Amino acid sequence: MSNTNVETVNRGSERIKLGLAGIVVLAGIVGYSLLDGQATALRVGVFILSLIIAVLIVWFSDTGRRTVAFGRDAYGEVRRVHWPSRKEATQMTGIVFAFVAVMAILLWIIDKGLGWIIYGLLLGWR
Repeated sequence: MSNTNVETVNRGSERIKLGLAGIVVLAGIVGYSLLDGQATALRVGVFILSLIIAVLIVWFSDTGRRTVAFGRDAYGEVRRVHWPSRKEATQMTGIVFAFVAVMAILLWIIDKGLGWIIYGLLLGWR
C-alpha cells in the first residue's frame, strides 16, 4: 500500500503547466473545428498532436510524476491480488444467483401477502 499523502496542486508553476496543457487541448479542438474543409486525416492529426503535446507538458510536471508513481503502485497492488480460479468464480456466481432468486421469491411473497392484508382484509377492495 502506498504511504504517500494526498496533495493538491498549489504551486504556481504547477498550475501554469496544467493550465497550459488544458489550453493546448482546447487549441487542438479549435484547430480541428477550424480545419473543417480539410482532409479528415489532417484534422485528426492536429487534434492528436495537441493531445501529445499536452501529455508531454503534464508528464514533466510534478503532478505527472505523481500520477506515474500512483500507476506503478496500483499495478504492484494488482499483481499481489489473489484471483479466484475458474471453478471458484463459477461457484460463487452460482451462489449469488441462487441468493438473488431466493430473495426475489421471498420479497414477492411478502409483497403479495401485504397486498392481500391491506387491500383484501383492511380496505375490502378485492
